[in-house]
Amino acid sequence: MSGFLDDMARSSAARVVEAIRHESAEALERRARRAAPSAPLRLSALGFDVIAELKLRSPAAGPLGNERQDWLGRVAAYARGGAAAVSVLTEPSRFDGSLDHLRQAAAALAPLGVPAMRKDFLVDPYQVLEARAAGAGGVLVILRMLTRPRIEELLDVAAELGMFVLLEAFDDVDLGMACDLLSSRAARRAGRHAGGEELILMGVNCRDLQTLQVVPERFAALAPLLPAGWPAVAESGVAGGPDARRMQQLGYRLALIGTALMAREDPSQLLREIFDATRTLQP
Repeated sequence: MSGFLDDMARSSAARVVEAIRHESAEALERRARRAAPSAPLRLSALGFDVIAELKLRSPAAGPLGNERQDWLGRVAAYARGGAAAVSVLTEPSRFDGSLDHLRQAAAALAPLGVPAMRKDFLVDPYQVLEARAAGAGGVLVILRMLTRPRIEELLDVAAELGMFVLLEAFDDVDLGMACDLLSSRAARRAGRHAGGEELILMGVNCRDLQTLQVVPERFAALAPLLPAGWPAVAESGVAGGPDARRMQQLGYRLALIGTALMAREDPSQLLREIFDATRTLQP
């Protein structure tokens, strides 16, 4: 694991310890199960989707926006502009995020029929419960940070709560693990029952973990290794319509976009540009 992810894992684990001091896992689970259902993740039949991100700070780029910005208005603009989901950073030390941001965003998105996704450096199933209790409909799980058994635990808790998961890979090793993991889960579920479908998105993050710089060439290099049958998400490096069209041509079904959207005064304009470039039919 990289130094950056190692730091994030330690910080995340410390947050779990502190949170459990205030609320036991059992109490949190009860609260999560009582939470109002999230809007489901719905992918457009028109061909390409965007997970729009609320990110107040980037370790690579620094603060995004300003303290006076109406970030809840931005979240609503994402939804009205056609985002399939809104990713909300909840990591506090490097991204200025919080669970309160997630709660407020989920509440703002609920009447608009768009789910919120918790984006953080999750290391414990407790944090999936936190996300559901805050109103989220999905979570990010970073393959590089976790052992296979722990990944399975997080996926099981998310599935039990009806949440989608964005699995994040950085290289061919991550994707090899993902292919094996997803194949195993699909076979196990098919053999056990024909119950509700587990919704997992397969993400590729093209950011270099040492420099934190974006390396777009990785999308093409890793595209042939994507597991078949799982919607693929291009993460980082998509800044406009031409970028999104290239991702679509490589086989990616969605893009997760944060910095480029945060830089726009009118984020819905960028979403329109992306959909104009990637959707063969217009709604």
